[in-house]
Amino acid sequence: MHVDVSPSRFRWARERARMTSAALARRFPKLEQWESGEVRPTLKQLEKFAKATYAPIGFFFLPDPPQEPVPIPDFRIVRDATIARPSPDLLDTLYICQQRQEWYRDFARTEGEESLGFVGSLTTDTPVEAAADAIRLALHFSVEERQSMGTWAEALRGFIEQADAAGILVMVSGVVGNNNRRKLDPDEFRGFALSDPFAPLVFINGADSRSAQMFTLAHEIAHLWLGETALSDVDPRSTSTIRVEQWCNQVAAELLAPMNVANEPDRAVSVGGRPTRDAYLSKLFARAMGVSTLEGRSTFTEALRLLGVSKVATLHEIFPPTQ
Repeated sequence: MHVDVSPSRFRWARERARMTSAALARRFPKLEQWESGEVRPTLKQLEKFAKATYAPIGFFFLPDPPQEPVPIPDFRIVRDATIARPSPDLLDTLYICQQRQEWYRDFARTEGEESLGFVGSLTTDTPVEAAADAIRLALHFSVEERQSMGTWAEALRGFIEQADAAGILVMVSGVVGNNNRRKLDPDEFRGFALSDPFAPLVFINGADSRSAQMFTLAHEIAHLWLGETALSDVDPRSTSTIRVEQWCNQVAAELLAPMNVANEPDRAVSVGGRPTRDAYLSKLFARAMGVSTLEGRSTFTEALRLLGVSKVATLHEIFPPTQ
């Protein structure tokens, strides 16, 4: 059975996914004919095309292509212009992190946990040095400790674990969920912060370089101390005219200095998480999910989805069953 779909939808889906006709031609040899309207696809072909371009199939039947703005404040700027269209990789990463945050917020409240006082405790009027000192104290991130770190891998792992121990849900991945074919592009985004007094979350693009991941984490943590959710323009050399981004960059630089890390290749690094390479799943989040699942409050299906794994056996690796 062939379906009526506006020919322009195929080009829209392809461009939305940042794919070329050549990249899709092997799997869909009639794509050019679909785009020209000469041939209509079958429902099965359309379903496969939607999956290949990471587009909900319902979008193909809407009167007009949907507008998909970034669901959080977007401070990214390239050549003095905001980035108009987010990729499905960015959107899907944001959505899963929002779902994780929502789940953990409910868990924390159910457990009677208190809100975290550092969230929203500073403003951009706070002097940069004082802000960095406040964050350093909360994370137990001393000058001596920074100077003693021998490699970027050690420095990044330690920084992440200190942030996680302070109550920040730190997520690192270089791919969307557990799909190693959907690699995240550091040129599109390096990270984001989702502020919340019970479940502050930072996501770091694990496909980025080691030093960039360090700076991104520091920058996004600064956003949490402001109590602001943001998709950031993270770059120590940034000339952003947005005051909050300038302040966060300055605080991040102050927080990390001095970092006497050994001279090693500056590339993406695995920081010890599961299930994908170059990934880290917040230990705080994983422990909470383990407790909830093993006590029967959360289903294994929900745990698999939010932890980004596909097998129950992997869950037992993340949180082994109680004796």
